[in-house]
Amino acid sequence: MMQLATAQTALPVRRSRVSDGPERRCLASGRVCEKSDLLRFVVGPDGALTVDLAARLPGRGLYVLPQRDLLDRAVRRGLFARAAARHKLGPVSVPADLADRVETLLRHRCRELVGLARRAGQAIAGFEKTASWVRAGRAAVLLQASDGAAAGVAKLDALAGGLPKVDVLDGAELAAAFGRPAAVVHGAVAAGGLAAKLVVEADRLGSLCSPAQLAPAPLTNESGPDAGSAATSTDHAVLRQGGMATGPARDASSTR
Repeated sequence: MMQLATAQTALPVRRSRVSDGPERRCLASGRVCEKSDLLRFVVGPDGALTVDLAARLPGRGLYVLPQRDLLDRAVRRGLFARAAARHKLGPVSVPADLADRVETLLRHRCRELVGLARRAGQAIAGFEKTASWVRAGRAAVLLQASDGAAAGVAKLDALAGGLPKVDVLDGAELAAAFGRPAAVVHGAVAAGGLAAKLVVEADRLGSLCSPAQLAPAPLTNESGPDAGSAATSTDHAVLRQGGMATGPARDASSTR
């Protein structure tokens, strides 16, 4: 697994090898990439554009690399509408704030995956527990709050070495994922399917994070005031519910 980009870093395509999977062309950049490197969108029966994070919804897919500038370009230049017309999918309604909506869904998805890992006994929170898991070789992915204090973050980074790191959720969001009332700064996820999915979705989220969503004040510990409730207030109704498809992705045929 690769080291994740932070929220401030643009996301490159995650592979530099010869393709061995289905490929699609990004509407906005023209680049041909593996489907797994792209965000998939479909046009619903009512003409609404739906993001299909798990690539499971029926219908012909429209693909864009998960980068904010490319999503904005696709919206601004009407590229979804052109592609829909070209493939005879009918008229399509595309929200002007598509990138923000996709980012919100990806935040929800990352929190959901951390929460699933916690309930399965595959994730822990807290500096000492995280350090213990890292030393014991149980940690496959390191969790660090995006607004965590630099000293604590650096200490665990040094201990974790080259472990993949997810640092695109803030302390309140991690608190919501772990079901805690106070901010969570450090955590870890054990090896397995949930950890692998989390790395992929956090990778996408890192390229879409807007500066406004980066917390201005660093957290110094994990026992501050209640921080968990705000993390879930904007999850609903940001795109069609179909865009929240969360099961494992499956390979589509070459025509989808």
